[in-house]
Amino acid sequence: MPRSPAHEIRISDRDGVQYVVLSGAHTVSGVAALLSRLNSLRDDAPVRVDLSELSRMDTAAAWALVTTQKRIEAAEQRLTIEGADDGVQSLLDTVANSLPEPQTETPKTVTIADRLEALGRSLHGALKFLAALTGYFGLFLSRLARAVRHPSEFRLTSLVHHCQEVGLRAVPIVALLAFLIGVVLAFQGATQLRQFGAEVYVVDLLAISILRELGILLTSIIVAGRTASAFTAAIGSMKMREEIDAMRTLGLDPAQVLFVPRILALLLMLPILGLIANVTGLVGGALMAWIDLGISPKLFVTRLIEDTSVDQLTIGMVKAPVFAMLIGVIGCHAGMQVKSNAESLGAMTSSAVVQAIFAVIVADAVFSVFFAQLGL
Repeated sequence: MPRSPAHEIRISDRDGVQYVVLSGAHTVSGVAALLSRLNSLRDDAPVRVDLSELSRMDTAAAWALVTTQKRIEAAEQRLTIEGADDGVQSLLDTVANSLPEPQTETPKTVTIADRLEALGRSLHGALKFLAALTGYFGLFLSRLARAVRHPSEFRLTSLVHHCQEVGLRAVPIVALLAFLIGVVLAFQGATQLRQFGAEVYVVDLLAISILRELGILLTSIIVAGRTASAFTAAIGSMKMREEIDAMRTLGLDPAQVLFVPRILALLLMLPILGLIANVTGLVGGALMAWIDLGISPKLFVTRLIEDTSVDQLTIGMVKAPVFAMLIGVIGCHAGMQVKSNAESLGAMTSSAVVQAIFAVIVADAVFSVFFAQLGL
């Protein structure tokens, strides 16, 4: 098999012009060396390329030459090709015409119509999400009523398991956080009330803020972070592995098996966790009041009982089932939206936590306005 003539690249610089002479056969086998030599050309001086001694050139070598020409011209210099026969010149023109042109996107002017369209789409998405949550809430009520009518279909073991996961395992973090919140409230309240000689009213401050608002709100936020993500991850993983489709094949209702025990466990355990948070928060506040203000535990309890209405505790506990329902429904709904990839599972888990916490805070604000209107 005859060998191709050796290729050669000669570069010189005369009178401020860079001269390049290509001789022999320049093919894909030597394109790396050709491109390296061409890249060494400066882009601050014109270039003249002589192809009169060229015996052969393929598209790879033509691409290297055309790419260098575009680089030189982009620097506002000129690369001139001389001595090319008709075949080589045709190849260079074909390669140059085939190179993709960089697409420059002109910035789109945002008009009022565009903003209204974005607002409308966001509103439509929010309403669609609320409709989906309402549907899942109705599905839970329907399956719960079915379990009441047919007790044999109710999964008591699953309910006990989820009560342990949702409630018992959350007690340490809920109690610790509520205790610290009580300590902080008592300390900050004492600092402000001491200016007016009204330190004893720190008991009223703790009772109202913890029993009415912070106890159940902080508990719900903690549970939303733990439980909504757990529900989404568990149900989403089952959906990824097609276990939910297998349930339907076996004649099992995923809502009956997956939704009812989880949401019902939240409904049972969140009020209990709220009570624990109230007690530990008051204990933390009483401890700080004793240390900082000298209010004895006996005086603290006496003033708490005499000056705090049971309505404050009732208002806080009324919120618990609503918060539990929101967290459970959002977690189960997000789990069912998971697609068949791990990226979707992670995105929906994060989304469920954010949505659950946001829903709890909005619901608490609605409750505050409602009870204020009732004069409570």
